[in-house]
Amino acid sequence: MILVVNCGSSTIKYQLFSQDVETVAAKGTVAKIGESGSTLEHQAGDQKITIEQEIPSHGVGFELIIDALLDDEHGAISDIHDITAVGHRAVHGADVFVESTIIDEDVIKNLEACVPLAPLHNPANLTGIRQAQELLPDVPHVAVFDTAFHQTMPPQAYTYALPYDLCHEHKIRRYGFHGTSFRYVSRRTAELLNRPVTELKSVICHLGNGASLAAVDGGKSVDTSMGLATFCGVMMGTRSGDFDPAIVFHLHDQVNFSLEEIDRMIFKESGLLGVSGLSNDMRTIETQAGEGHERSQLALDLFAYMIKKYIGAYAAAMGGINTLVFTAGIGENSPIVRQKVCEGLGFLGITIDDTANDQAIRGKEGVISNPDASVTVLVVPTNEEKMIALDTAELAGLK
Repeated sequence: MILVVNCGSSTIKYQLFSQDVETVAAKGTVAKIGESGSTLEHQAGDQKITIEQEIPSHGVGFELIIDALLDDEHGAISDIHDITAVGHRAVHGADVFVESTIIDEDVIKNLEACVPLAPLHNPANLTGIRQAQELLPDVPHVAVFDTAFHQTMPPQAYTYALPYDLCHEHKIRRYGFHGTSFRYVSRRTAELLNRPVTELKSVICHLGNGASLAAVDGGKSVDTSMGLATFCGVMMGTRSGDFDPAIVFHLHDQVNFSLEEIDRMIFKESGLLGVSGLSNDMRTIETQAGEGHERSQLALDLFAYMIKKYIGAYAAAMGGINTLVFTAGIGENSPIVRQKVCEGLGFLGITIDDTANDQAIRGKEGVISNPDASVTVLVVPTNEEKMIALDTAELAGLK
């Protein structure tokens, strides 16, 4: 069986897949590692348990996960050796990793070198890899990078118009994120349409608390909205999205904000939360907007407007568009957002069927465009864990 691990600074999310990657035997989350109120939530089939205990480290968290998987009542394996490979989500591979890879010491060293590009994510990913290797030293471990899918972007898409030598020396460029999601969704879209992925010019909208768009031409990323870091592009739950960089200097020089305060504002106090003043949750925003809360309505309108602009830009970049796809929490579950995004895009051939759009919620996949629309609009639930498991199975020689 294949264990997929997504390790954060205070969390470990995991799923245990069958060898053929068709079935999830167990899944769960270790939360609040090193904090008060830490828990393990674990599910295997219909069995769900919550364990509340002190979890001081990721190592203890991994031990709890293995114990839960081996438990006679709510476990999914009878022996730790039933786990034949481990797949790890790795956020930032810079321009070093262009595809998923078996983890060895050189891979770990290169991941460490990428830490300055993702100081919040890569250290946690490395911790997860080291702890999992200690518990499961005799099986292959595979790293699957969020940035790898976007390594097909051409130079004009990933280069910033800053001094070239400076950018080259310090690896300053557009990298993009959510690549594992985009790769899964682009493949699944082709399957649903029964068309070769090479025929599709797709704009994929990964819309969750973190959000980004990608232009995917023939199954390859040619542009994406996130850049060096994870706040640019469209606005998100608490992140700003695109804004004039002069604002940073203005806040620092004229309003006496420190760089730490600006960093916190951009990443944690902006986006839906900052504009609405109420919440980073789109469900709350939609409810409050419907009840006449003006700033919530503005947040909703701004979110849809920013997405709409990127769709137009990416259609131009690809020389056309024949598929528009919505995925992730908001993309999969908000008919209102999808309707507002698509409104006014008829000139591109994008029109949606209101009934199909309203019915496409809670994990339902399918086409929501009008039958006579020249662009097929779909909702495709993402499954990053399955994509990681598929790569792991292939690289570990299990398929």
